[in-house]
Amino acid sequence: MNVQTKPAEDAGAMVAELGRRAKAAAVTLRNASTEAKNKALIDGARLIRGGTAAILAANARDIAAAKTAGLSSALQDRLLLDDARIEAMARGLDDIAALPDPVGAEIERWQRPNGLEISRVRVPIGIIAVIYEARPNVTADAGALCIKSGNIVVLRGGSDSFHSSRIIVDLLRRALAGAGLPEDCVQLVPTTDRAAVGEMLKAMDWLDLIVPRGGRSLIDRVTAESRVPVLRHYDGICHVYVDRDADVGMARDIVANAKMRRVSVCGAAETLLIDRTALDTHLMPVVARLHELGCEVRGDAEVRKRDPQALAATDKDWRTEYLEPIISVAAVDGVEGAIRHIATYGSQHTESIVTNNARTAERFLREVDSAIVMHNASTQFADGAEFGLGAEIGISTNRMHARGPVGLVELTTYKNIVRGKGTLRP
Repeated sequence: MNVQTKPAEDAGAMVAELGRRAKAAAVTLRNASTEAKNKALIDGARLIRGGTAAILAANARDIAAAKTAGLSSALQDRLLLDDARIEAMARGLDDIAALPDPVGAEIERWQRPNGLEISRVRVPIGIIAVIYEARPNVTADAGALCIKSGNIVVLRGGSDSFHSSRIIVDLLRRALAGAGLPEDCVQLVPTTDRAAVGEMLKAMDWLDLIVPRGGRSLIDRVTAESRVPVLRHYDGICHVYVDRDADVGMARDIVANAKMRRVSVCGAAETLLIDRTALDTHLMPVVARLHELGCEVRGDAEVRKRDPQALAATDKDWRTEYLEPIISVAAVDGVEGAIRHIATYGSQHTESIVTNNARTAERFLREVDSAIVMHNASTQFADGAEFGLGAEIGISTNRMHARGPVGLVELTTYKNIVRGKGTLRP
């Protein structure tokens, strides 16, 4: 695959060629057997494991360039690959291969009084573009999910992950060829020139869906300019609410994990809400653990009255996805106050309540309007693999089509099949 980092001389022609090749491969993949798709995934996992040294070398080039460019520590963490993360990519391919194939599955069937039999059957969406930044693991996850769900994927990784993404795509294409499937089922946009993104956003003649994964500026641009349907993933301003009936030890551990396990992932908690009536019993054990782990705490007046290390939070803090070891903390009037705060400042991504009161938990789960709502669990479980989906192409905060982790089923649509017996409409 001829991939270059130099500017595209004719982005329009280049993107059109990607589209031509994608359309040529689409019929074959849409009708491919489950066995052929699984072979490509299993072989891809084997090739990724065998190519660990080459992947690490390519990633080292990306990391060095990121440091020179002054990329933030959070973005560098997202960009970094090591043996464990490469193994996780390979394992993701194996997991996806083991999942049921959604293509061709019957969703429902019914019969009309006139004898017509109607059914709905899952089919691939078609050709999907994934535009992302600093996440080479997305290359493997998106490629694998699209192969299994019968979708062609065109990947446009950021310039920061270009070398890492290129070698991963090359390995996936080798696996596809070995399984008797077109290599062009997975393509990488062969330039870092941003003009290519602009051309993709108006490629209505061949693209069926665009999935942007990255910062707000990228998603805002794609949402504003795209003529192709967009599956959006906005900020992960995730909340943990500690209720008056929470076990203090459980609350401490959940909040510490939700914030500090990996601060750079979209499921990391950014705001901690504490029931005002439990401030004197629950606040300090929870925030003391955060301080121990090196997390900066920014609190409202009531929090700072009890935590001398806390800095003053501003209105901007409640709306900020830090992706760093920083958390904003606010006192709220019980579960009702927590729900109100989340509705005001949240991004409808992931929220968790810590409580031993089942009625309070059910109210939170019912009334909080986010893609993922949890009870007594860390927000870091907001992940397709943790949901048993093998991997994810992103966490959708959309209200249409898919919401939450986007896995195999979410990458399909359906067609209506109507069977008659010479049936005529009067």
